Amino acid sequence: MRDFPVPGETMELDENLTLLPIGQILLRLNFIQTRDLEKALVVQQQVGGRLGAVLMRAGSVSEANLLHALSLQLGLDVVGQDIEIPSNEQVFEAIDQLELNVDWLLQMEAIVWFQADGLMCLARDPLSILLDEALCRKSSLPLIYCLARAQVLDSFLNTLRARQKELGIDDASMDGDIQHLREMAEEAPVIELVNNIISQAMEERASDIHIEPEADTFDVRYRIDGVMFTRRTLPKQRYYAVASRLKLVSGIDIAERRLPQDGRIGMRINGQELDIRVSSLPGVNGESIVMRLLPKERQELMLERLGFLSDHLALLRDWVQQPHGIVLVTGPTGSGKSTTLYSALDESNDGVRKIITVEDPVEFRLPHITQVQVHSDIGLTFAAALRSILRQDPDVIMIGEIRDLETAEIAVQAALTGHLVLSTLHTNDAMSAFTRLVDMGVEPFLVATPVIAVQAQRLVRRLCSCSAPAGAINSIEQRVAPFVEKLFAGQQSNWRKAVGCPKCQNTGYRGRLGIYELVGVGDSIRDQVLARASLSELQRQARIEGYRDLTTDGLIKAWLGLTSVEEVHRVTSLHT
Repeated sequence: MRDFPVPGETMELDENLTLLPIGQILLRLNFIQTRDLEKALVVQQQVGGRLGAVLMRAGSVSEANLLHALSLQLGLDVVGQDIEIPSNEQVFEAIDQLELNVDWLLQMEAIVWFQADGLMCLARDPLSILLDEALCRKSSLPLIYCLARAQVLDSFLNTLRARQKELGIDDASMDGDIQHLREMAEEAPVIELVNNIISQAMEERASDIHIEPEADTFDVRYRIDGVMFTRRTLPKQRYYAVASRLKLVSGIDIAERRLPQDGRIGMRINGQELDIRVSSLPGVNGESIVMRLLPKERQELMLERLGFLSDHLALLRDWVQQPHGIVLVTGPTGSGKSTTLYSALDESNDGVRKIITVEDPVEFRLPHITQVQVHSDIGLTFAAALRSILRQDPDVIMIGEIRDLETAEIAVQAALTGHLVLSTLHTNDAMSAFTRLVDMGVEPFLVATPVIAVQAQRLVRRLCSCSAPAGAINSIEQRVAPFVEKLFAGQQSNWRKAVGCPKCQNTGYRGRLGIYELVGVGDSIRDQVLARASLSELQRQARIEGYRDLTTDGLIKAWLGLTSVEEVHRVTSLHT
């Protein structure tokens, strides 16, 4: 049975789909909407090409869904779904036996191999008359066409190129040919490749896409649930076209390769609106390009969905209702700090208080909240925006990140003059927030007075439903016992371990949740901050007041069966 993503079953299964055009099949399957088809038909009349390719380039349909529709329409099997992917040796054997010209196959973008049923052919265009005639002359066996993802075909074509020992394009020769780069970026195959890369990332729930050039190839890697996976390795020749396409549509200077650049793309992929932040960084083999995927239509922001345990949830809700003070959320990039603050803001937005945010960039659009986008190139920095915000009569101010002394001082002054300030810092744990602000140059008394709470967080992967029971480790049981007895009296432990299945791509994990440490700032901690106490002394005092660190919070969630001890180990460097 095929494992295709079918969102709706409105099609009659006994209908003869071979008589329907591809656009109608996609409509019947609920893969596209009528307006998508109408727009694509207009574009097809203007520029030509196959309708499915036009829909993919417009971001209206994913490659997997288009393959499903084509398989139903043409009656062709899908490699990797209905039939096994051939080995490189099978392809080489067929090429040698049929005495096929490899350059011709590369030009036709096709591969062949033998099976019991006949000569199999996987091609970019399985309806090509030229390909059909040439292969039928070479073999008396039945010619059987099949379909596959572009990634599968590209992998074989790259292998053929390597077999031909083709050299990569010299980067120096490209420097003066900007017009050539622009022309490559506008070619239909390049547009389709870029859209396929982004589409596959969306299907696999990736948060980031990394385009990383090597000497003769380049890798396409996805960050899924916080872990990197290599999904494609393509020849260096195609890198320049892909990089040029991404830079062109994101507003980055296509001719500049020596300096880091940032851009943004707004596009529609798989029928979903998407914001993409693009960053390019020069390297010895070319520019590394990273895309952060930010779907515009996200799940409703709710603190309950982020993994807070009941005591932490009550603390955070109390903090964001305070009339004044500073609440700091700390952690490295990608640890979910902004999502936590957005969720807290959205929940506390009762329409009574004026809320303004200053961010770089604005990742979530929240109703009834004034959100300001930083533009450093025109002088609108965090500090400059904050000065203006204070004249807007706000009750609550959210600062995307406190990066420098000037921003920190304005945040402190805002908190001291009756505003609640929420912000983030890049530190390893909650108590390091105080030493970080002092290191920036803020006086200890200005740190101790307004800060009412600090929170640190990380993201760990959730166990997939395929997880299996795991034995308890005595030292870990003893570590979490005081907390679980208080939070989950009478409940039994549920230690589990990752297994792996097709649903989680054999990783054993699917999705993420947060682990947290929350510290309310009382008189004892304020006194230690004023006395410039060391980090270890601050942590010791916080433990006396009942806080639990990131590792312990993660182990409690492993005790509940939400994640594994190994995953907590990976994220927090736990040693058992």
